Amino acid sequence: MTEPSSTDLLRVPWPHGPRSVTTGPVLETRSRVRSGVTTAVDVTREALDRVRTVNPTLNALTQVFDDAALRHAALVDDAIARGQGDSLPLAGVPIAIKDNICLGPDLNSDLGSVLGSGRTPGYGGFTTCASRMLEHYRSPYTATAAQRLIDAGAIIIGKANMDEFGMGSSTERSIHGPTRNPHDRARVAGGSSGGSAAAVASGMVATALGSDTGGSIRQPASFCGCVGLKPTYGKVSRHGLVAYASSLDQIGPLTCTVGDAAAVLDVISGHDPLDATSDNALREHASDGLAAPIADVVLGVPRQIVETAQGTAAGDVLAQAIEHFRSRGVTVIEVDFPGIDFGIAAYYIIATAEASSNLARFDGVRYGRRHPLAAGEGLDALYVKSRTAGFGEEVRKRIMLGTHVLSSGYYDAYYATALRARAVIRADYATAFERGCHAVLMPTTPGTAFRLGEKTEDALTMYLEDVYTVGVNLAGLPAVSIPFEPRPGSLPMGIQLVGRPFGEASLLRITSV
Repeated sequence: MTEPSSTDLLRVPWPHGPRSVTTGPVLETRSRVRSGVTTAVDVTREALDRVRTVNPTLNALTQVFDDAALRHAALVDDAIARGQGDSLPLAGVPIAIKDNICLGPDLNSDLGSVLGSGRTPGYGGFTTCASRMLEHYRSPYTATAAQRLIDAGAIIIGKANMDEFGMGSSTERSIHGPTRNPHDRARVAGGSSGGSAAAVASGMVATALGSDTGGSIRQPASFCGCVGLKPTYGKVSRHGLVAYASSLDQIGPLTCTVGDAAAVLDVISGHDPLDATSDNALREHASDGLAAPIADVVLGVPRQIVETAQGTAAGDVLAQAIEHFRSRGVTVIEVDFPGIDFGIAAYYIIATAEASSNLARFDGVRYGRRHPLAAGEGLDALYVKSRTAGFGEEVRKRIMLGTHVLSSGYYDAYYATALRARAVIRADYATAFERGCHAVLMPTTPGTAFRLGEKTEDALTMYLEDVYTVGVNLAGLPAVSIPFEPRPGSLPMGIQLVGRPFGEASLLRITSV
């Protein structure tokens, strides 16, 4: 097979209109399928054909559900033929699911009961988290977010590659090998949801689910030139998401347009009794009034970022974004963010501490891969050998760091201090909103996608890739990264807007200014 060129891999030339709210692969596909212009089966076949052509060069999808996807698509077509298309807000839309989001063997989709057929898509497959620890794990249940997509008529094409247990910023830390950037296959796709971003940017799927613990949706969206939405903590159920850091993790969509992002968010969000942190208040749908303008928009820009990013790629993008919004009548003011310097340190203490606790269950006894023992070896050897063989280097490093900061004598010095820093970061955002800011504007990443292998041996440099994204997770706020061309002919790079709690509708509306 002839390897496709970089431009062949792209759905449309970048940048591809991130501010569009009325068009996009999700909305277009839904409209065409529900109106009978095409069928869900035909759309699914086209997506599977593109996966067979493109995925070998990118390694974005690690599992492909050919038969199950076509079975599910046939159910969608049956429902539409019976006049039930209006109940399927994502009818026939091909989607990928990050490989830390569970798919059970029997999804018990509402489609089956609606049609009275008793059939279900039965996707199944493995939920590996890109780790040897879960290499052969089959989940007995389906994540709430995935189930809601299935019930809405979305067709799951496959599982998307990721950094092991979500710990990475490049999708190089995966047992399945690295994912490559659709714009330059010598470069990373970002992480940890790099497979999801690459699958969307290359046109294999219309949308994908990722998870964002410290920027893992927004950073790969920036690198791959697509829209990445990290919802407010509690907006989307975490039931069925394999935990990395429970107070930070959040599921969200990657799409080509903000209109598509809103449509997917409306399906996956909402209260879930299976998640104790799920918000149970009635909230505005992100798609409601999305095209309506917001009067007298005010954006805040952290003074510290303006100063430190000056002369860098991030600074150039931020300056262009400020000029863009001001030219459209938006008021842009500087706001003070004294806590921004604490973000990386606080994040990597809190996240690793929670990871140490969450991943303790994978010990070869209760969960995960069990390593064989030699004669006479006991429980200690089982733990050591199983966890050493099951976890990759980066995961082991973060577990050890998290265990250290929680240990006696260090808890107050590190973990308690990080919690105080987290409170300062939350207060910075709250102050900006109290000053009348509708959103906070900042770069998504320090630069464009770096080359494969460039930063794998330098942990600090890799961690600093998250410098603009981790504060959002620490504060529990919604944020969206949209493509913004730094200069003609350059690689993609994102600009980020951070909104008020549960203000996704307004946040996405601002991007259309």
